[in-house]
Amino acid sequence: MFHRECGYYKTSYQGDQAILPFPIAKQAIFGLLLLFLIVIPFFANEYYLSQLSLVAIAVVGALGLNILLGYTGQISIGHAAFMSVGAYTAANLVTRIEIGGEQLPFFLALPAGGIMAALIGLVVGIPSLRVKGLYLAIATLAAQFIIEWIINHTPAISGGAAAAIEVDRPALFGWVMNEQWELYLFVMFFAILAIMAATNLVRSRVGRALVAIRDQDIAAEIIGINVFKYKLYAFAISSFFAGVTGVLYMYYFSIATYEQFQIVVSIDFLAMCIIGGLGSIVGTIFGAFFIIMLPVVIRIVMESFGPYFMDPSYLPQVIGQLRLIFFGGLIMVFLIVEPEGLNRLWQNIRNYFRVWPFSY
Repeated sequence: MFHRECGYYKTSYQGDQAILPFPIAKQAIFGLLLLFLIVIPFFANEYYLSQLSLVAIAVVGALGLNILLGYTGQISIGHAAFMSVGAYTAANLVTRIEIGGEQLPFFLALPAGGIMAALIGLVVGIPSLRVKGLYLAIATLAAQFIIEWIINHTPAISGGAAAAIEVDRPALFGWVMNEQWELYLFVMFFAILAIMAATNLVRSRVGRALVAIRDQDIAAEIIGINVFKYKLYAFAISSFFAGVTGVLYMYYFSIATYEQFQIVVSIDFLAMCIIGGLGSIVGTIFGAFFIIMLPVVIRIVMESFGPYFMDPSYLPQVIGQLRLIFFGGLIMVFLIVEPEGLNRLWQNIRNYFRVWPFSY
C-alpha cells in the first residue's frame, strides 16, 4: 500500500487536527524538502534553478490570491498591483534608508512591503461589502490601473521617468546572495514559509469564517460572522502575500519596475488558481508550477521538433504565440472538464493508491 492509513488511530483532538496525521505524509514531506533544498540547488543547472526560483516566488503570490478567490469567493483581477506596491515600497526603503552604511536589510524591507500592500488592500476591499462577482472584479481591475498610473506618474515613488529602481542583492550578515543557488534558497525559504502560513490560516477560525462567507455570505452573517470584517481580512491577507511576492521579485531581478506587474501578470496568477484548483493549497502549488514551466516545455519541444516543419527563424514568434494559445485553451478545458483543477487530479491519483489493489 502506497498510502498506509490502517492501524493509526487518533487518541486526542490535537492528533485528529494534525496537518500530517500519517507517517507516510511526514516521510513524503521530508523527501520533498531533501530534494528541493539539498539535491536540486547543487545539482541542477542555473537555467532550471532560475525557473524553479520563479515558481517559488509565484507560489507565494498565488497562495495569497487563492485565499481571496478560492477560500473567500472574492474575485480580484488587480493582484499584480499589490505586488507593485510591495516592490516599490521596499525599493524606496532600501535605497533611501541606510543602517551602518548599508542598505536596509531584506528582513525589514520585506515585511514593510507586505504591510503597505495590505493597507492598500484594505482600501480596495471596502467595496466588497456592497458588490460581488463581476462588479467586484471590475473594481479590482480599476485598482490595477489606478495604482499603476500613480506609480508611473509619481517620481517620488517610481524613481523617475523610467519608473525603475535598482537595488542590491539581498544580504544576510554580510553574505551577499549573488549566485543562482543562493537566490533559489532565498526565495524557497519564503515559499515554504508562505505554504505553512496559508495552511494554518485556512484551518483556523478565520479560515473557517472565510469559507462560510464563500459558501453563503447571508447564512454566515446570520450565524454571527461579521462578513465585512472578514472580507477585509481576506483582502489584507491576500495583499500582504502579494506585497511579499513583489519584494521577492524585486530582490531576485535586482530592480523594481512597473513592467513586472502589469495586468497580464494578474491574469497569470488568476490562471494559477483556476488551473491548480480553487480553495486548495496543494492545487495552488501545482498551478504555479504549471503556468511557470509551460513556456519552458513548449520551447524545448519546439526547438527539438520545430525545425522539421518550419523555418527556424520563425521559432521565437511561434513559441510566444503557442504559449498564449495553450494558456487560454487550458483555462477553458479545466473550467469545463475539471473545474477543481489539478488538485482534483492529484486527489484521484491519491485515492486510487489509497485503496489499491482493491477498487473500493
